[in-house]
Amino acid sequence: MLHRDLETDFDSLRPGRSTEAGASRRTTLKAALGVGYSALALPLNAQMAIKTSSEGLSVGEITYKVNGFKVPAYRAAPANQTNLPVVLVIHEIFGVHEYIADVARRLARAGYLAIAPELFARQSDDPESYGEMARLMSEVVAKVPDAQVMADLDGAVKWAGAHGGDTSRVGVTGFFWGGREAWLYAAHGNARAVVAWYGRLVGTPSRLMPTNPIDIATSLHAPVLGLYGAQDAGIPLDTLDKMKTALAAGNAASRASQFVVYPEASHAFHADYRASYRKEAAEDGWARCLAWFKANGVA
Repeated sequence: MLHRDLETDFDSLRPGRSTEAGASRRTTLKAALGVGYSALALPLNAQMAIKTSSEGLSVGEITYKVNGFKVPAYRAAPANQTNLPVVLVIHEIFGVHEYIADVARRLARAGYLAIAPELFARQSDDPESYGEMARLMSEVVAKVPDAQVMADLDGAVKWAGAHGGDTSRVGVTGFFWGGREAWLYAAHGNARAVVAWYGRLVGTPSRLMPTNPIDIATSLHAPVLGLYGAQDAGIPLDTLDKMKTALAAGNAASRASQFVVYPEASHAFHADYRASYRKEAAEDGWARCLAWFKANGVA
């Protein structure tokens, strides 16, 4: 299965030297702005893919500077409103493409200022165009430092604060690769609540990825709702059990964290554009995501 291959490759690759950052804003977010989905996400489950209208929303590309680099991002928010709660949307391994943009629009319809940064921008000006998984993994994903991701997410929060967002009410949600980063941000940033969709919890430390979610489980700043599929061959259920044990020994936010495991779902069950999509689990998870943000003071 694709998700098994992705998990195996991600854990086994060793980071190499980064290429020079030179992201083209237009190229990086062309998919999110309406061109389509990642080339590696094919074949598409086109009949099930959700299309959220941008009517009544303010949507499109923004950039913000982090350490002198212009980070491109897709943002969606209710039009002409301020003091909005903020949700950071952390993309999958495929970068910011139409699915991630649509998630941002769904959050905007729920009343949030949603920001989806292109967190691979320094390593590639067009991660969505890769046609070979091995090349995407080795040339882009394996070269993205966790510290860079945390800084770029901090930058998105700062941008939100200057553009109608209430930075005292920040939520984070992430998918697959982004699910792991969402767990890490729960111990790094000022979020009030985090929702991690099938993010890997354990792994072999490396120079650019020195810690994994289980390593920071006892010291979270925000409670995390973890949404997982029991049939996900890339994330064994015993790793969830290990994480639960670690969380139970942690601080208040750690102990408040929860897991929901869907018995019939595999990896990427929320990704409505893929064959892995499971409508019932995805809809239940989305409702729980919104409820988690509300219960923890983001909404």
